[in-house]
Amino acid sequence: MVVDHSVPVTVIASRPGPVGARLVGLGAHRPATAVGSAEIAARFGRTGEWIQERTGIVSRRFARAETLAAMATSAGTRALAQAACTPTDIDLVIAATCSARSPVPVRAAEIAKELGATTAAAFDLNAACSGFCYAMAVAADTIRAGSARRVLVVGTERMTEWVDPADLGTSIIFGDGAGAAVVEAADEPGIGPVVWGSDGAEEAAELIEIPVGGQMRMQGQAVFRWATTEVHLIARLACERAGVDPSELAAIVPHQANLRIVEALARKLDAPKATIARDIVESGNTSAASIPLAMERLLSDRLVDPGGLALLVGFGAGLTYAAQVVRFPSRAHCTTSRYQ
Repeated sequence: MVVDHSVPVTVIASRPGPVGARLVGLGAHRPATAVGSAEIAARFGRTGEWIQERTGIVSRRFARAETLAAMATSAGTRALAQAACTPTDIDLVIAATCSARSPVPVRAAEIAKELGATTAAAFDLNAACSGFCYAMAVAADTIRAGSARRVLVVGTERMTEWVDPADLGTSIIFGDGAGAAVVEAADEPGIGPVVWGSDGAEEAAELIEIPVGGQMRMQGQAVFRWATTEVHLIARLACERAGVDPSELAAIVPHQANLRIVEALARKLDAPKATIARDIVESGNTSAASIPLAMERLLSDRLVDPGGLALLVGFGAGLTYAAQVVRFPSRAHCTTSRYQ
């Protein structure tokens, strides 16, 4: 006699997700203290024009009393208002940052608490200057998997805490700030497939670093060469995966590392109708905050139309990179902005 020892298999239920995810709100926080290039240049016996020629930066913002969480909460509040959402509508908060002084407490949890999203899941993500694009990809995939309906993505940085004021290569570039985006479920995709990765070459990881107990070190010329020769290939691939020709783009929003890098990338993409984000001129390099800050400025200054397509391109320490095509919040979602 044969005994059947098989055990009945119980199928684990899963929550079906929506077809896509879309941006419905943007918000920004720029610290009140603006520091001109002339003031910084004077430390090194240079002029403000000398800095502007090499970086494109006229001024940048320095956070004084504002913490990472406080800046992110301010930006998040504005993004929620544009999206016509309440904090309790948010299921997940992702904070992209590389400038936290300590790993705990989790900044995203602080932000959720301050906003009033008291039951939202929360975690921090560190991919340096690529962090916002990484977080957008995670948010979109989380929504499509059915694990959340609305996600608040925030890039928040106090880069000036890590910069040596006596270091010419970094002190002229970096600033502080926060930008936020509300992402929600959608019947049609508003966030394209991400192209992401990292350069695994041994020397690449050492081009930008903050050693334990130390201050930022950056091999600027090597980073410039990498960014101007490799990143446009990643950006073009993101367009291909989204089924979007560069000629259809309303905006190109690269990480605001250096205006020369931004403009070199734009030239290689051949996108004649696209407005190029140049937020670095007034904000400096704000790492993971730079892309959402630049997006918010384009929309609030009416440099792009609501609902237009934007190519986001992050790249930075690691060397990490990420790019995706997204659609700006539509006019219907801008009920609390200038587009009302």
